[in-house]
Amino acid sequence: MVVLIIMARPSLQHTVHVANKLRDKILIVHCRSKDDDLEARAVGLGESFQWSFEPNAFGGTLFWCDLAVEDKRLTFTAFEQSGLDRSGPYTGHWYVRGDGVYGKDKSTDDVFFKAGWRRVWPRR
Repeated sequence: MVVLIIMARPSLQHTVHVANKLRDKILIVHCRSKDDDLEARAVGLGESFQWSFEPNAFGGTLFWCDLAVEDKRLTFTAFEQSGLDRSGPYTGHWYVRGDGVYGKDKSTDDVFFKAGWRRVWPRR
């Protein structure tokens, strides 16, 4: 007789926040992964956009975000899973400022610069 025991893995619900810390501008945020498009949305001053997900049990989950404000754009990786996910739930914080996007290190709470804006000129 063969007994098969299936153990459910605990929930590894991850959450990512993208906060608008610009002085007086509306931020357009469009985040997605290979499988999920979270659609573009306007984020007002002092507001944030957040989403939750369970990463792939075998690794490889990747979310990136395109940000736009007036004539500036940037793209950054908001979450990237490397290898098997055994670390437990994760909460990521991203802060969008006048010079670009900053992240918060989850182990030290230090804020670090992630990516800068690039200017996009209107086509004529």
